[in-house]
Amino acid sequence: MQKIIHIEKGVAGMPEWRLAEPVDFELADGEHIAIVGPNGGGKSMLVNMLTGRHSLLTHPPHYDFSPSTKPLVSDNIKYITFHDSYGSDNDRTYFLQQRWNQQEIDENTPTADQWLEEAYRMAGEDSPERHRFKEHLCRLFHMETLLDKYIILLSSGELRKLKLLSTLLSSPRVLIIDNPFIGLDAGTRKQLKDLLGELSVRQTLQIILVLSKCDEIPEFITHVVEINNLRVSAKEKRTDYIARRHEWLSATLSQDCREAILSLPYIHVAAPSEDVVRMNKVNIRYGERPILENLDWTVRKGERWALSGENGSGKSTLLSLVCADNPQSYACDISLFGKARGSGETIWEIKKRIGYVSPEMHRAYRRDLPCIRIVASGLTDSIGLYAKPQEEDYARCRFWMRIFGIEALAERTFLKISSGEQRLVLLARAFVKDPELLILDEPLHGLDNPNRSKVKDIIDIFCRRQDKTLIMVTHYQEELPTCIDHQLFLTRHTQKEQKNNI
Repeated sequence: MQKIIHIEKGVAGMPEWRLAEPVDFELADGEHIAIVGPNGGGKSMLVNMLTGRHSLLTHPPHYDFSPSTKPLVSDNIKYITFHDSYGSDNDRTYFLQQRWNQQEIDENTPTADQWLEEAYRMAGEDSPERHRFKEHLCRLFHMETLLDKYIILLSSGELRKLKLLSTLLSSPRVLIIDNPFIGLDAGTRKQLKDLLGELSVRQTLQIILVLSKCDEIPEFITHVVEINNLRVSAKEKRTDYIARRHEWLSATLSQDCREAILSLPYIHVAAPSEDVVRMNKVNIRYGERPILENLDWTVRKGERWALSGENGSGKSTLLSLVCADNPQSYACDISLFGKARGSGETIWEIKKRIGYVSPEMHRAYRRDLPCIRIVASGLTDSIGLYAKPQEEDYARCRFWMRIFGIEALAERTFLKISSGEQRLVLLARAFVKDPELLILDEPLHGLDNPNRSKVKDIIDIFCRRQDKTLIMVTHYQEELPTCIDHQLFLTRHTQKEQKNNI
């Protein structure tokens, strides 16, 4: 049996990247593995060992990538992370995440075809065989209708397919994908699972998925490796894992934490208007493509809204209007906290009333600062910390870090913790100023089952306080807290409102 990756008694050379026990791991030909476990459990550490990013003290990994003839590990193992809902983790392409800032398409705006051509050129020399391979992948991914589209006009799911396709052009032997299904609507998640399943049987390719949600293991996965408390369990068949798996216990917020949130003093003077958000016949378009058409929407003080819809329906654009980030808002009939946009209020006057977290914000935090400073930056709405907080400010930071169960991370640096732990830090940042309006865009992205349950509780308890308003985006109905009483569902060019008195 061909052992494509084999590690025996592996120990990372750097102490800060070591797992609790020496690692045994094996990926054989024909196997497709899901690596599952809680946030901070060690999943990323294991992946870094598999890819060679973290060198081992003794017993270096043994690789057998045949029939591939490429000598480098980096050519044979490709690792894709989706740090945000648009599916790109490359600084060069970060502008793709800021689609609402793109007013006009110009000669520098790439199409999907141009993107693929660049990836094709970088992956190797042109040849009839490689060209046929590219055409085969385009057919497999159903990209024919997308090639002429500009990148910034693609939906999240379309961009994710494009990223996968461009990676496969380099013909990797092993493809590792970190949480590929987060941020995707139900239809797109199914399409991606089907596509990966097809790749697993059509290509000489072994797939490893890194998953925080252990209940999202696709059927093409043959084996599961569970990691918890920095310990790597033995590989087991997917069917055996599912048969024995018990749902991780839901973590509930302690009574002390509940009472502490409910008893928080109100430190800001609330806006006098009963309307937190008012939009009248709002139209937003990028180039020739309409995103929002004749949108009427009013969010009143104390309401809790769920915002949902298919990928590409305009949810991120709508939130950018509420957060005062979209320059097109000045041309629209929009009022925030009772003041019309363009009437003299500053962006910072609006933002001081809002607590916000999103996949895009997660993507923006690339500075390796202590986590408590990341939380403190929420007091001034900065990326990083530009004003030294007072001791009482740090006390508020420590309070919310305790609520989210991350007080032990206060002095650890942001880029040295797991992506799930990073999300909890950014959630604490959103709450730290005790905002009038909470805007939570996919707040449970990348969280394990216990943390998803706990964060739902925190949101619910916080919104019980007087005049607290919530707008929450998610593709999973089960992620919504019980306090939700209004829903707005977006489709392309249309909107439908459903009110529930719960």
